Amino acid sequence: MTPIRLGLLTTAKINRRVLATRSDDAPYRFVAVGSRDQARADAYAREWGIERGHGSYEDLLGDDGVDAVYIALPNKLHHEWTMRALGAGKHVLCEKPYTRNPPDVEEAWSEAERRGLVVMEAFMWRHNPQTTKLLALLPRIGELQEIHATFSFRLIEDVNVRLLGDLGGGSLLDVGCYCVSGARLLAGREPDRVYAEAVYGRGGVDENFAAVLRFDDVFATIHSGFRSVSHSLLALGSEGKLSTFDPWVSTDPVVRLNDEEHVVERISSYRLELENFVAAIRGEAQPLLGKEESLGQARTLDALLRSAETNEPVTLG
Repeated sequence: MTPIRLGLLTTAKINRRVLATRSDDAPYRFVAVGSRDQARADAYAREWGIERGHGSYEDLLGDDGVDAVYIALPNKLHHEWTMRALGAGKHVLCEKPYTRNPPDVEEAWSEAERRGLVVMEAFMWRHNPQTTKLLALLPRIGELQEIHATFSFRLIEDVNVRLLGDLGGGSLLDVGCYCVSGARLLAGREPDRVYAEAVYGRGGVDENFAAVLRFDDVFATIHSGFRSVSHSLLALGSEGKLSTFDPWVSTDPVVRLNDEEHVVERISSYRLELENFVAAIRGEAQPLLGKEESLGQARTLDALLRSAETNEPVTLG
């Protein structure tokens, strides 16, 4: 079949992860890139072997040779440019988090359905076989009691988009959203109530974020930050525990069930994500992450941020 023609809407560093998945048998090709500057777009296209560079995001969306776009703009711009892309007739794979505003999800997915297009939030870890293995082994720990998730790294430089509050910066929206995704996935439902606290630092954004999420009788704790290094996902049950210490990037995919180690095939989460996206565009599969998943993420992220801002628990209705 003819490969789906993808355009990169921005020259962000994360593009390297998706560009690394290219191969002769991939069901997609990266054919264009858009930047806010023509010279930068042309240089980027030459560097990465992409056919065309566009000097504006609008020009990229106007390219008739592009079927779908990958959006990796700052968080606050995700919804605006997703709507513009859908308006231009392009399918959209948008980097996480899509938004903290549930109405944005309703609007984008409704517009995509109206136009017969696919929009999907890019939580690549959900596509990895390690995540599939986690879910397969989860019943073996008995009745779920606790979930603990962490994702933090040391952000040394002071000039970074993650530190710009007006563009949706902060550790929760950058990496803590993975912890929220993990807790919701293992709990198998949406949280009833959350309580969060944050340490605000450079740029006025949360550089250290911790929260408790209650799922009926199951409690989950999450931590994200820019001041330490941690990445883990742990589930405790009435009959054992299940864990992985590389849940999000899956460079060392091993799932531990009590004293057992289950080694998982190492494979690019980004490649699997793109393959699912393409299959959904072709009508061969459903997007792994659909409207309800992104809606649950947005509602939980918004509740957590409101709780941290007010120092009060927030109940999700």
